[in-house]
Amino acid sequence: MKEISEQFISNLAPNSTAVNNAKKISAKGGFVKLSRSADDTFYMGQCKGSGKSDYITSADFVDETNPVFRCSCPSRQFPCKHSLALLFEMAAKKDFEVCEIPQDILDKRKKKETREAKKQEKEEAIKDGTAAEKDAASAKAAAKKSKAAKTKKIKKQLEGLKLTEDMIRSLLQAGLGTIGGNSVKAYTELAKQLGDYYLSGPQNYIQQLIAEIEAFKKDGDESHYREAGNILVKLRALVKKSEAYLNAKLESDDPNGDDNILYEELGGIWKLDELNTLGLKKESAALIQLSFEVIYNEARKEYVDTGWWADIESGEVFATYNYRPANRLKYMKEEDTIFETACIPVLSYYPGELNRRIRWEEKSLSFHQIEEKEFAGLWEHAEKSLPDTLKKVKNQIKNTLSDPYVVLLFAYQKIGRIGETLVMEDAAGNRITFADMKLWNHEGTIDRFCLLSEKELFQNQVLLGAFFYDEEKRRICVQPYSIVTQDRIIRLLY
Repeated sequence: MKEISEQFISNLAPNSTAVNNAKKISAKGGFVKLSRSADDTFYMGQCKGSGKSDYITSADFVDETNPVFRCSCPSRQFPCKHSLALLFEMAAKKDFEVCEIPQDILDKRKKKETREAKKQEKEEAIKDGTAAEKDAASAKAAAKKSKAAKTKKIKKQLEGLKLTEDMIRSLLQAGLGTIGGNSVKAYTELAKQLGDYYLSGPQNYIQQLIAEIEAFKKDGDESHYREAGNILVKLRALVKKSEAYLNAKLESDDPNGDDNILYEELGGIWKLDELNTLGLKKESAALIQLSFEVIYNEARKEYVDTGWWADIESGEVFATYNYRPANRLKYMKEEDTIFETACIPVLSYYPGELNRRIRWEEKSLSFHQIEEKEFAGLWEHAEKSLPDTLKKVKNQIKNTLSDPYVVLLFAYQKIGRIGETLVMEDAAGNRITFADMKLWNHEGTIDRFCLLSEKELFQNQVLLGAFFYDEEKRRICVQPYSIVTQDRIIRLLY
């Protein structure tokens, strides 16, 4: 029988609810019959349904990298819970009687082979000179059309930036305290309009600005007012830098995307092949997820599944983001935490410096248990000097458009209290204060850290933490995310 892991099933599932429902079906003996082909390429199950008739679900593994799932149930989810439950039966090594592959499955396989053969013939036809010339002419025409569309988009973005600049100027002259009533409606309307100007980045900043001002009017907490000021500074910097960036692209007659972070800040969406073409990739990468959290962005009304990963070879810490609008939750797959080493044939990076966003083709992913040498690799690459680490952090967060924090691995000598304050100390005796970031709906971890009872965790270990400038304490602090020992990971975010 095929070897199926729970991680493999989770990666295929549309959401965690489907996984949980599938587990229940399998655990409660929902299948009345299980069968498989002699060559292990086809599995089928007869599952009890909510009606009189049983559901017939199957998994076709003739293409190992792209299994095909079918089920007679009416669910619109794919794979459905019955298909996932069949995989759980396989993972549990249940008894499958050997059967012949049904004729309709063989027919569907044949049709697929025919389609692939035609595709191959077409690719070979390109080798013919005439076909090559036609394709070249077609490609040239498509490129010309694409260039015209991108140029038109840039001009439209510049128009939207002018509207945003006028809003900023008006707001700075009147003061943030004047936002209220009709002015809030006007800024909300402007935020909506920016979507028509392909400016989802500035649109997001304005939505955050309005959310902070409205929160301040509700509770009077000065931190909202300070954050609104920070957002306005970022928005103004984005507008100024973006105008220069877009005008330069028009002057160079090259409207294509590049590795400038402003492309994404304005609202550009990267495709994996675009990142790879720019050389923003790494082949044969091995990553370990060290922390995972779900953050709710009130301004954008969306959940952000955030994973923090470390590259075993370099020690670099990367981030993955999965955006799920609140009004589309049932249609979008929720990301899940991963406890194994992820082996990725081609890892794609987003432009940036520290904590770059990463992506990969899900179907190419494979896993294995974290090995002792991989833990050792994380320890080897962890930061060891607090002065050097703080210099690196300051260089990053002083950039107006950067995130206000940097997540790094740090090898500490000990963690303890000075009075009521929790501090971390490096081998040279340099110290940094622990604190929770007050950012969006970010979770606190200090209280959870204090619940740790194992004394060895407080000395000579590696910490994954977010280094940030605390405006109340007026210093750089660190929020602990996870502790990495030589054989396990203790997560404080979950």
